[in-house]
Amino acid sequence: MGHKPFVTDMQTIRKRAREHIADGAITSSYKGDRKKIIEILNEALATEIVCVLRYKYHYYMASGIHAKSVAAEFLEHANEEQRHADQIAERITQLDGEPNLSPEGLLTRSHADFVKGDDLVDMIKENLVAERIAISTYSEIIQYIGNDDPTTRRMLEDILAMEEEHAEDMATLLEQLGKDGEPAKPD
Repeated sequence: MGHKPFVTDMQTIRKRAREHIADGAITSSYKGDRKKIIEILNEALATEIVCVLRYKYHYYMASGIHAKSVAAEFLEHANEEQRHADQIAERITQLDGEPNLSPEGLLTRSHADFVKGDDLVDMIKENLVAERIAISTYSEIIQYIGNDDPTTRRMLEDILAMEEEHAEDMATLLEQLGKDGEPAKPD
């Protein structure tokens, strides 16, 4: 078995780095469709912003005997969704794109809906639905990106893991409260 060097021509790599300095982080090794990935990331950004707003609304509007602990969970998730939005916006700028933070058309760009919910159980259900949507769409985006943009893929894999945790949190809350909003009775 022959030994193949990792880098064969450092002079060429150095020369390309200087010639294309205006491209910032985008080098010839980047294989993704940058324009399409920026478009997809802007949809993900809109989704995260809608999720922040929904969780914040639910945090402030939660009421009832179990509201305090559930509201705390909503606030924690809102803050985590905001971190996701920040990560995505940063990645868009690294790809020499512009994060679309305009409120105009936000819901049409978002994968998730903004649903108020009639009561605490409805709020939990709506958040669980949104998390399930995020899990499905992030999984598809990760498959689409594949190895063409490993940095974006890794970022989205981390976000996906957090969305799965959020879904599990909402499912657990729903189970604890039962369908009617009352704590589930032990068997």
